[in-house]
Amino acid sequence: MGKVTSKLQVTVPKEIAAAYGIRPGDTITWQAAGDSIRVITGSPTAPRMDTAARLRIFDAASARIQQRKRRLARTAGPERGWKREDLYDRGRTR
Repeated sequence: MGKVTSKLQVTVPKEIAAAYGIRPGDTITWQAAGDSIRVITGSPTAPRMDTAARLRIFDAASARIQQRKRRLARTAGPERGWKREDLYDRGRTR
């Protein structure tokens, strides 16, 4: 039996998820069907990607992040001459 949380989120029972191939991150559609509700798994416009395709997309995204980090490291300004910790003691007498 599924459970509805206070945020109106629904837990899909493990047996049902396994039987219908529902995985975390999958999209499901709720459809009114008279006195009941119909749950439709998947999206007709977005076919499932195989593992190799998902890994290629992940690797490309990781490469973009690394390039961005390298670019930002090169464009960092000059050393400012103080550290954040210095701000806590500034103006205080000891």
